[in-house]
Amino acid sequence: MSVLNCVNRVNRVNQVSRVSRALGLLRSLWIYHGIPGRRARLLAFYRPLVPRGGLAFDIGAHVGNRTLAWRRLGARVVAVEPQPDCLRVLHRLFAHDDAVTVLPLALGAAEGEAELLVSPRTPTVATLSADWARRVGATPAFRRVRWTGSLRVPVTTLDALIAHHGRPHFVKIDVEGFERAVLDGLTQPLPALSFEYIAALPEATLACIDRLEALGRYRYRACAGERFAWLQPRAQGADEMRRWVASGAALPAGAGSGDIYAWQVEGTHEEAGELVHGAERARPGHEA
Repeated sequence: MSVLNCVNRVNRVNQVSRVSRALGLLRSLWIYHGIPGRRARLLAFYRPLVPRGGLAFDIGAHVGNRTLAWRRLGARVVAVEPQPDCLRVLHRLFAHDDAVTVLPLALGAAEGEAELLVSPRTPTVATLSADWARRVGATPAFRRVRWTGSLRVPVTTLDALIAHHGRPHFVKIDVEGFERAVLDGLTQPLPALSFEYIAALPEATLACIDRLEALGRYRYRACAGERFAWLQPRAQGADEMRRWVASGAALPAGAGSGDIYAWQVEGTHEEAGELVHGAERARPGHEA
């Protein structure tokens, strides 16, 4: 093959890669910012969790829909995201907002660097866990996903983030199979947080619950995908949530993943978890 042919082939590959990345980013922007009614549901859902004037950490901020909602609720936000394309979106959204700090990082159990596996057509599933990518890639919900690239990214810990920015009122952890490692970088209980779960990988979810319970006592409740509708009528203790996860964590049709929310069992935080998020006070979008 001539040098010119090699150059042309590389250019074609690069062009295809750019198109795939652009399509993937557009898909994310539509899913998280474009679907009618989703923003209103998001605000109603997080209003009891993220207080005005409070601090929230968006770990795995992606294209910033949670960060944007929390700002509209009056909170300060630290948004953590390692993917360059997503970071460009975040900087455009929050360039003039001093209450948002965007950090080009990943989180893990210890500070350092790690290899981020990326899927250009589905940037929502970039992951630091090669084992997670291999395992979920074999499940029906992820059968079309391909991780075809990688990049080295800096890694810090939740403890380091707290030391620098303060103790958050709420933390969202959505890091595609690396949730337990992120929690391993935390040595103190937090008032409230959420972490992603995959129904096909219950042991990963159970490991996250175990880690939280080693830090303090929590009550839990789950929702599927981006539906913002509770799957339990009220918050549950750790053992009850473990049984739910181990039983198969049945999800609505079309939802292969969701988020588990945890409230620390301590005074007003427990009351908030039980009262505001109880079935008797369900808001629109919070159907039990």
